[in-house]
Amino acid sequence: MVTQYAASSNVPLIKSPSLRVPKAVEMPADMYPLPDSITEYFAYPFTLEPHVITLESSRKSTIASHSARREAYLASREQEKERRKREALQRVAPGYRPESGPLAPRRLGDLVAKRLDESGPNKATVDPMQLPPPPPPTRTVMDDLVDQLAAMESKK
Repeated sequence: MVTQYAASSNVPLIKSPSLRVPKAVEMPADMYPLPDSITEYFAYPFTLEPHVITLESSRKSTIASHSARREAYLASREQEKERRKREALQRVAPGYRPESGPLAPRRLGDLVAKRLDESGPNKATVDPMQLPPPPPPTRTVMDDLVDQLAAMESKK
C-alpha cells in the first residue's frame, strides 16, 4: 500500500545545533496535595484595616480634587473658545450677537436724530448731513514694528 508521504520517508532529518532537549523536570520529594479545606491557610491581619481605610479616604479626596480641577480647566477652555468665536464675529460684523437675532439696518437720519436729542435744545444745531466721527484707528503690531525700525534708522 502506497502512502501519501512515502517519498518523504527517505529524507534524512538533520538536528539543528541551536536546539537542545530540555532537562527532565524532577518533582520534589516533600510535595503533597492540597487539603480539602484551605481556610486554615488564610490568616488575615486585621491590624491593617484602619491604615487601608485612611488611605482610601485620602485617595478619594485626591481624585475628587483632580476631577474638580479638570472640570474647571475644561470649562475655561470652552469659555475661551466661545470668547474667540464672539471676537471673530465682532470682527466680521460689529455689534452682532447671535442671541439677539439678525442685524437690522438703521437709517442715517435715526443716528442724527439721536445725536440731536443727546445734544439738547440749547446746543448748537447739528448739520443733518454730518456723519458721526469715525472711530480712532487702532494700532497693530506691524505699525509698532515699523515705528521702531524708523526710530533705529534715525539714530544712525
